[in-house]
Amino acid sequence: MKQKLNLNQSLQWKMNQSLVQSINILQFSSGELLEYIKEIAKENPLIEEVNSDMDWVQYRPASPETFSIGEINTAEMSLYDQLKSQLFTISYPESLKPIIEFGIDSLNEDGYLEIDLREWADKCDTTIENAAYALEKIQSLEPAGIGARNLQECILLQLKQANNFEPFVEELLENHLELIANADLEAISEIGGIAAERAGLIIESIKLCHPKPGKLLEPPEPDYIIPEASIFKENGEWKLSFYRWSTPKITLNPTYQRLNDPMHEATDYLREKQKEIEQLQQAIGYRGNTIELVIRKIMEKQYLFFEHGTYMIQSLTLREIAEELGLHISTISRAISQKYVQTIHGVLPLKFFLQRGVKNENGTTASFAVKQLMKEMILHEDKQSPLSDEAIKRKLMNEFQIEVARRTVMKYRDQLRIPSSIKRRENRRN
Repeated sequence: MKQKLNLNQSLQWKMNQSLVQSINILQFSSGELLEYIKEIAKENPLIEEVNSDMDWVQYRPASPETFSIGEINTAEMSLYDQLKSQLFTISYPESLKPIIEFGIDSLNEDGYLEIDLREWADKCDTTIENAAYALEKIQSLEPAGIGARNLQECILLQLKQANNFEPFVEELLENHLELIANADLEAISEIGGIAAERAGLIIESIKLCHPKPGKLLEPPEPDYIIPEASIFKENGEWKLSFYRWSTPKITLNPTYQRLNDPMHEATDYLREKQKEIEQLQQAIGYRGNTIELVIRKIMEKQYLFFEHGTYMIQSLTLREIAEELGLHISTISRAISQKYVQTIHGVLPLKFFLQRGVKNENGTTASFAVKQLMKEMILHEDKQSPLSDEAIKRKLMNEFQIEVARRTVMKYRDQLRIPSSIKRRENRRN
């Protein structure tokens, strides 16, 4: 064998702190964004004021028992449901799907795996190699860190996804967590054979990691539902207008801005804080631009809904939007998370416009439209002889050419909080 030197050119996506911040801010609601900026303002003397003109009171829910058309569409998804819904974004042999789903069901609420590979393999009657492969697939899901078996692995998974991983960091996390906690740059530099500045950047990257990634998938419980924008019709054309609070304005302190004397000891510190503000403004701009792209695409795809109402809503998926905008599915998912728009039908979550479809003779009908038709049928049914699920199924086929299974009718009826035909008949007799 002869030794050879080969040069390979490759492109690698490397996430710096600014990009990580942009990704995190993208998934913030308007209220969370404002709170985040205010927290930064507490430690940055250059920020004099954060102005959003946010009027929360008008968007407080009238009653916890009331819900809009956007809320009757789907029940809140658990951590496990959300992870399973991501499986279509990755590739794996179909035969291993039950093994992967078993692993997801074996996570705790923090997103950590609570069984070892041997137990996993035994429970699924498979090999340890298949269980390890399934774990690798789970650990590739969002958010990064899901499927870790301990805190160290959780941090490593997040660093690797951000391309901030260096081999010695694993040793550092396994045996020297106290050095990271104490920000001992000198000792970390010695262990890794790196400069103190690089050691500082590594510590900052570790601080950005979430110790309990499963908590990121918990459904929010907001006191206020704040729309990002308003969709309205003007001069026969549907238009989009963003509220000022979707992009809070940061006012800088003019006193500190004039302090540029290179001999002044505070100049370097202020320049660092100035850079922090610039990165924050870029992240806010990225959030606003991405959300606008997504909403405009939704307006295009759901034009019939805006024009004619709820019965005309179309089936639409994250993948369709991502492909047409040339963005990753996870970016679209973050952009619609906890985001709302004001429409003529009320304040609706963006996820409402993503509808699963029911195939029929004319193509595909959105599941929400089917539910609306079911509501109308039940509203006008014979009070003495309510429609059974089977009767609703036949009526949908005969009158609207929509073919659904009886169990689908039952599932939709449960989501609409409508009792069975027997209970409806009993209720009306009493």
